[in-house]
Amino acid sequence: VQLQASGGGLVQAGGSLKLSCKGSDRTFGNYATAWFRQAPGKEREFVGSISRSGINKKYSDSVKARFTISRDNAKNTLYLQMNSLKPEDTALYYCAARYGNSWYSTHSDEWGSWGPGTLVTVSS
Repeated sequence: VQLQASGGGLVQAGGSLKLSCKGSDRTFGNYATAWFRQAPGKEREFVGSISRSGINKKYSDSVKARFTISRDNAKNTLYLQMNSLKPEDTALYYCAARYGNSWYSTHSDEWGSWGPGTLVTVSS
């Protein structure tokens, strides 16, 4: 499946932003999906992942209680609702997918499909 993320932009600290990631076809529902991010000069890090059905979710400690991951398989779309944004959330955000039931991994090399990133900038 091919992925295309959108929704990034500039927001003030404390604000909200919602990212979307559109899958290319109906096979999207067969893939577990995730969000990663990469700040300038840092390694790519796990943000959250969600199972194919959308029932199971997991977040990194740094975003837990502020970010919500969801998906709409009828629209082939993955979402990331980001609230209470902080300057340290500034990064290029990537969506990722992998085929099958295994829906949780913090290792980027275990996710086979990636979309181009969308930039989120949080000003203080």
